[in-house]
Amino acid sequence: MTDSIYTLGIDVGGSVIKAVLTEYAEESGSVKSRVVRQRMEKIRKRNPATVADDLLKSIANDHGIGLEGVAYVASTGEGEMVERKTGHFYGMTTHARGAHSFCPEARTVVDMGALYARAIKIDPTGRVLDHKMTGQCASGSGQFIENISRYLGLSIEEVGDVSLGATNPEQPSGICAVLAETDVINMVSRGISTPNIIKGIHLSVATRIVRLLLSLKAESPIVLTGGLGLNKGMVQAVEELLGKDSKQKHTVLTHPAPIYAGAIGASLWGGYRYFRLGGKARVNGQNA
Repeated sequence: MTDSIYTLGIDVGGSVIKAVLTEYAEESGSVKSRVVRQRMEKIRKRNPATVADDLLKSIANDHGIGLEGVAYVASTGEGEMVERKTGHFYGMTTHARGAHSFCPEARTVVDMGALYARAIKIDPTGRVLDHKMTGQCASGSGQFIENISRYLGLSIEEVGDVSLGATNPEQPSGICAVLAETDVINMVSRGISTPNIIKGIHLSVATRIVRLLLSLKAESPIVLTGGLGLNKGMVQAVEELLGKDSKQKHTVLTHPAPIYAGAIGASLWGGYRYFRLGGKARVNGQNA
């Protein structure tokens, strides 16, 4: 192998689409991979298929190779939205592989997305061994936190730091998102401070996540991926509840770019499949 090979991973989420361009090149007799570009785009009521296609083209063009220079396009998440994919990979496997690339020592991954959360137990190579997932109720999701933050006049980027300022957090009593949002309205009317409300919301979501981890018999290190992995308040809430509810001491880790875990994992699995196919796969709009 003398020339670089490129793969694209694209993760179509409920509100954001993420794309990662990975380069493969021979170093010291073996093929090494490295992420060379990553980018995300909010859907904002647009056609997800169009947003995904534009994102793929722009990230490849900006690197000067164009889509014709990409050996494999790997989709994950809502992959049916990606017309140019070469192959599709389940989100569980891509987040596991992405988390493993962040932290090779990881043994459990928590994918905290906009619509749900899932805990994934992995082996030393990043392959999935077992998993547990939250139900369909939105009160255990990132979208729920974003809705509450908007009501309180905060951006989603602000809520983590605001949560850290809580002194006496109050959790909503409602099990579902609608009831929980009603509780928040009542908290505001009673004069509960914004930091205490936000911290209570984080603890409410973290309770579901920790329940998954305990049910899975999670092993450390635990790596948080997805958009909520950037939320300092959520990370703190998970650590606090794990410390209280688990007899075992756990190490919780995150990464500067946890939202790209799925796209990175897809790109890496795409590279794996490309080489397994003897370098014959190309961008063709069909599943490999």
